[in-house]
Formats: sequence, structure tokens, C-alpha cells
Amino acid sequence: MGREANMQPNYQILAYITTNKERILTGGTLNLFAKDKEEQQELTKDIAKAMKADVVELHCGDYMVIKV
Repeated sequence: MGREANMQPNYQILAYITTNKERILTGGTLNLFAKDKEEQQELTKDIAKAMKADVVELHCGDYMVIKV
């Protein structure tokens, strides 16, 4: 049913795109700040297409580009 506690996730977060500066975190992932929702959606689409990756929209309105 659920993932076992000792199993590693089988995906990689390639990018995190937000319109809220407070949600930008440092680390190994590409974090981008978009000025508005339209720019955020375009950045997300372009990055996902270039990296042949999938997009996840979070409840807070941010996007993650992930590679499975």
C-alpha cells in the first residue's frame, strides 16, 4: 500500500517555481521566483519540456519539476 520506511524515493526534484519569496529555499534544487502566475506557469512548462520531466502543482500554488 504505502512506501516502506527504508525505501528511498525514486524521483528527483529538478526545480521549484514560486511567486512567494519566502518559500525559496537554498539547496541542490533550482529555485526560481516568478513575478506572477503567468510567468510561473511558463517557466514551469519550459523547464519541464527542456528536461523531459513531469510537473507537480502543490496546494499552495507552487510548482515542482520532477524526474521519475
